[in-house]
Amino acid sequence: MAKAMARHILVKTEAQATALKKRIAAGEAFDVLARKHSLCPSGKRGGDLGEVRPGQMVRAIDQVIFRKPLREVHGPVKSQFGYHLVQVFYRE
Repeated sequence: MAKAMARHILVKTEAQATALKKRIAAGEAFDVLARKHSLCPSGKRGGDLGEVRPGQMVRAIDQVIFRKPLREVHGPVKSQFGYHLVQVFYRE
């Protein structure tokens, strides 16, 4: 079965996610911003979701983790929880 290692930042609005994505693109550290801004408990770990398998995450996030290019910051991705920025480190 496929598996991947990813991290994310969850915020309430698309505007917040877009602003954070710009800050990451400008060189700010993803994990530092996750600790400060993410609403998800994973924020305390710098957004680290650990190793995940298909179906463990909500569908929108699952599709990013298992279909989008590695090491890029994807998003904002909308889910029922809010807006996510997602980065995938590896996929097997």
